[in-house]
Amino acid sequence: MKLSNERLVLREFIENDWIDLHKYASQELVCQYQPWGPNTEEESQNFVTQVLKDSKQEPRERFVFAIIYMEKMIGAGEFNIRDYANLAGEIAYIVNPDYWGKGIATEVATLLIDFGFKNLKLHRIYATCDPRNIASSNVLEKVGMIKEGKIRDDLLIKNGWRDSLLYGVLDYEWGK
Repeated sequence: MKLSNERLVLREFIENDWIDLHKYASQELVCQYQPWGPNTEEESQNFVTQVLKDSKQEPRERFVFAIIYMEKMIGAGEFNIRDYANLAGEIAYIVNPDYWGKGIATEVATLLIDFGFKNLKLHRIYATCDPRNIASSNVLEKVGMIKEGKIRDDLLIKNGWRDSLLYGVLDYEWGK
């Protein structure tokens, strides 16, 4: 399965992607707002192994795509179906900091949301981010997601509990 636009391809992970994933997942800067990392090589390999295993689940709930830009794997975009009954899904993305500021996360988020509404026929798609992660908040707003609120003490990270901002978009709001 592949998603793409003029600049990017999102393709399913392959086993050797752990090498390029590790280039960014091992950096403190990249995972400062996350409950994981910086990754060891083994943790990066285990992540890809789990992604490959999840891709074979039926019904499938998790779709993790390698971001390919200028023929290089530079990040990951993820779509999770969180509630089949209520047709809800969640997006996430991470990009190698060597490629920050180029609009890549915005394009990835757009491709993931399109996938959720057009391919998976969902009604609601949401995303969360750390309130300190201004760049990610800007991406979510730029793609048309609406800030719905703040979830307090939502995620335990290395230096304690963190809040999460909640953004969402509904199928009838997308692509207007």
